[in-house]
Amino acid sequence: SILSSSTANPKTPYLKPPLLFFPKPLTTALTTALATTTLLLTSPPSSIASDSYNVYYGTAASAANYGGYGGNSDKKASAEYVYDVPDGWKERLVSKVEKGNNGTDSEFYNPKKRQEKEYLTFLAGFRQLAPKDVILNNLALSDVELQDLIAGADSLVSEEKKDENGQFYYVYEIDGIGKHSLIAVTCAKNKLYAHFVNAPAPEWKRDEDTLRHIHESFKTVGSSAQHLKEISIHGHTP
Repeated sequence: SILSSSTANPKTPYLKPPLLFFPKPLTTALTTALATTTLLLTSPPSSIASDSYNVYYGTAASAANYGGYGGNSDKKASAEYVYDVPDGWKERLVSKVEKGNNGTDSEFYNPKKRQEKEYLTFLAGFRQLAPKDVILNNLALSDVELQDLIAGADSLVSEEKKDENGQFYYVYEIDGIGKHSLIAVTCAKNKLYAHFVNAPAPEWKRDEDTLRHIHESFKTVGSSAQHLKEISIHGHTP
């Protein structure tokens, strides 16, 4: 995957989820603190100068086809998603094993505070989104930090959004003990994509504008018009 300094306009059949067993604090947090709001985006996020952010083009290649970093292929042309990366942030190269185990496709971090980061995971075989709380539960199954964050959350809010192209997203904001997290989840091309922006509390207070910008910049690209139409009408494909 590559970075481009040029300005871009970035920003499942339903699979029955497995039975989930979480400790009581997690269940309580999800059932009592999950506030649902519907929000329609009428325009893309505000434009940021190209010298402040770079556009990352992610290809979401499977672990079997993950042939290393760089190469001669045109990653921009084959990108399945994009998001902005603040100037000066560093890429953490994801191993083939890690990609195969938990679906992590890309990750960037602030070298001044490594826990301030954004990353994307994906899972194949999803044509539509399950209910919001089920999706968050399933994401937490493979992410211990996320599970702990939800269990101890002071607040957890979810929203449903559509971007200017009609692509449908679930958005979560979790304010936990000493940590803040913004998560955007969507389905496209028979895959589920989840984009995370995490920061410790001090960095969240200092960098909230930047962190919200990179959260809102995440988008999938190349979704079919019919899929977008079905999502806009039903919230999922039949």
